[in-house]
Amino acid sequence: MQSTSFPDGLPFMKMHGLGNDFVVIDERTTGSVVNAPLARAIGDRHRGVGFDQLAVIRHSAEADVELVFWNADGSTAGACGNATRCIAAYEMARTGTDTLTLRTERGVLFARDLGDGITSVNMGAPLLAWQDVPLSHEVDTLALPIAGDPTATGMGNPHCTFFVDDAEAVDLATFGATHEHHPLFPERTNVQVAHLIAPDHLRMRVWERGVGITLASGSSSCATAVAAARRGLTGRKVRITLDGGEIQIDWRDDGVWMSGATSTAARFRSTGATTVFGCPALRLMCLTGSGYERAGFLKPWLPPERL
Repeated sequence: MQSTSFPDGLPFMKMHGLGNDFVVIDERTTGSVVNAPLARAIGDRHRGVGFDQLAVIRHSAEADVELVFWNADGSTAGACGNATRCIAAYEMARTGTDTLTLRTERGVLFARDLGDGITSVNMGAPLLAWQDVPLSHEVDTLALPIAGDPTATGMGNPHCTFFVDDAEAVDLATFGATHEHHPLFPERTNVQVAHLIAPDHLRMRVWERGVGITLASGSSSCATAVAAARRGLTGRKVRITLDGGEIQIDWRDDGVWMSGATSTAARFRSTGATTVFGCPALRLMCLTGSGYERAGFLKPWLPPERL
């Protein structure tokens, strides 16, 4: 197969945090394999494997590991909180430690195993100045000049948070797609809609740039908690209910801590491409998890050069 196609024998994992799902490739063992065409092809849920983000693990001279994140459209993401928690949990279990440092575009992040399946990650201090989010020109990030009066927050990626009467009533597919590309956000933006349940409890839904609607988002949860605290809606420690479950956010002096459950759904290895009734397909071997241990199966597959 060509280098832009899914390499034969490539091992990868599927993980998720509250249904926010990831393909994880460990380039410490595979070497450098991921590029934008491959990320797009793997990310296609109908003709590839499918993910909200693709996370790549690399060696780091500054931390225990380095993480690089890709969106399903082949663009890169500076931060991905749930993937960071998932990989931190995996790596701490693999090495038998209860703390870990992870180098991301956001900087070096600190993770801790809290026990009972809960992993906590410090996502760093929120970026509140307009040029750090970043925005296209100087405005008050607490109340943007956009209908709905949203708040902008940087968490290594840009966020635009709308507080509404009922987050579940919003047509998020249309609303999110429209605001992702708002000219105030030169790098596009993640979009959240949230409403207050209690002074320490928010209901939130998320549209991720380059992806679309997802069941959860760690960095979006952090940004929403920060925005709610800045607007006086909540304190700095809140519980957020997302479509995929609940996460705890604690905005402390040393950064925004995010805590919740993670899961490694399965481990796979590609065993080559084939054709079934004239349609491209990817052969995968499920090595562990999902009740399909050592099972081989076919996944519809369109090579990157044909996208």
